Amino acid sequence: MSAALVFGVISSYFALLLLVSYLTARKANTASFFNANKKSPWYLVAYGMIGASLSGVTFISVPGWVKDSYFSYYQMVIGYIVGYLAIILILLPIYYKQNLVSIYKFLEIRIGRNAYKTGSAFFLLSRIIGAAFRLYLVAGVLQIAFFNHFNIPFWITVITTIVLIWLYTHKAGIKTIVWTDTLQTTAMLGAVIATIFIIARHLGFDIQELVIAIKKHPYSKMFFFDWHSPYYFWKQFWAGAFMAFVMTGLDQDMMQKNLTVKTLRESQKNMFWFSLSLLPVNLIFLSLGILLYMYAAKLGIPIPEKTDDLYPMLAINYLGGVTGILFLVGVIAAAFSSADSALTALTTAFSIDFLGIDINKNDKKTKKIKTLVHIGVSLCLIVVILVFNALNDKSVISQLFKVAGYTYGPLLGLFTFAIISKRKAIDKLVPFLAISAPIIAYIIKLTIEKHTGYKFGFEFLILNGFVMFILLLIFSKPYTIVHRK
Repeated sequence: MSAALVFGVISSYFALLLLVSYLTARKANTASFFNANKKSPWYLVAYGMIGASLSGVTFISVPGWVKDSYFSYYQMVIGYIVGYLAIILILLPIYYKQNLVSIYKFLEIRIGRNAYKTGSAFFLLSRIIGAAFRLYLVAGVLQIAFFNHFNIPFWITVITTIVLIWLYTHKAGIKTIVWTDTLQTTAMLGAVIATIFIIARHLGFDIQELVIAIKKHPYSKMFFFDWHSPYYFWKQFWAGAFMAFVMTGLDQDMMQKNLTVKTLRESQKNMFWFSLSLLPVNLIFLSLGILLYMYAAKLGIPIPEKTDDLYPMLAINYLGGVTGILFLVGVIAAAFSSADSALTALTTAFSIDFLGIDINKNDKKTKKIKTLVHIGVSLCLIVVILVFNALNDKSVISQLFKVAGYTYGPLLGLFTFAIISKRKAIDKLVPFLAISAPIIAYIIKLTIEKHTGYKFGFEFLILNGFVMFILLLIFSKPYTIVHRK
């Protein structure tokens, strides 16, 4: 694929995003940036959230991952449904009842100001790392496809990517993102489905033969019931349930989109249909992985050492110009769909939770603060991506969930305590407990693995959250009711 063609594709796609931004930002105010004035259509949010939840990690990593983990990832996807149902029935009613913009405000209402700040701080840490991982992956593809042709260093690639995203989100924020997510979900799914049919044609399969070939392939093994296996079903299932509950329901990024919908009932409908859609969508990505390996085997193409590189390598170098263009559009869409909402959510959390910005004010001072925070968050992402580039040596999706197990665990414990406990946690101790919980959980993990042979995977998140919950329970006291004469 020529550098000129790549540049044309990137420019055209970005011009389309700018057009959407222009149309959505014409009557935007401060509230538009943070909650889209509560006017987003629920079905639009549901569809757009598919792309935001998948991101570049799923787009690139999951197809290559089937060689090492088969279809075991789908066990987590099934578990996601349970987590999303908990969000629908438990979290959304709370968020709408309290009329929240930042979901971490609930922790102040229930526990105290320190809990509120701690919850938001852990989100900021978690989302900066997660968004940086995703953008790193996509920036690497752009580096290979375009920037290397002009000997442009990786750090310039990263800065360029962030600046492009900032340009179309800085004015209307979440109001723009609700609409751009729709475009980007379509681009991502269209690219993957088209790639599957292109590979099927190369392999000589019709649709029925394609399904049979995927089903019979050894990598398509989905369920594992040996409890010693890292892919043990119940371990993966419950890890998926808790991962969905935490990384969607306790995540400002994902919940901010839901809270742009006018009513609770519409927001619940959005989450319901979004969660069901992930079952066929993730199956498509896993199936693509098998086809990529089958194609490489047929042509005798060496498998890259990093399986994340398999899809990009075949799409750009072997499957023809059309596939290369589709892949490039899909990967850009994947990058922007996760990064744009991350930038907005991080800006929201810091502006509201730490600077106390009033979203109903539309004066110059408020706009200036919002803009400066938006720029600051962008700079943080650039730094973390460059650090990760220097350290990364494993599958990005594995790293992402591993980090989430540590940083989202205290959030899980905090919200669980706030929702179900009848006791009052000692608020001033909450920051120290949140730091201690992952350390204690890690020690417990090492001890269990040493003495039982059991190996923790993504379910470490559950252990981490449980430890945080117990610590809050220990350092708490009964509610006292003041009787007035």
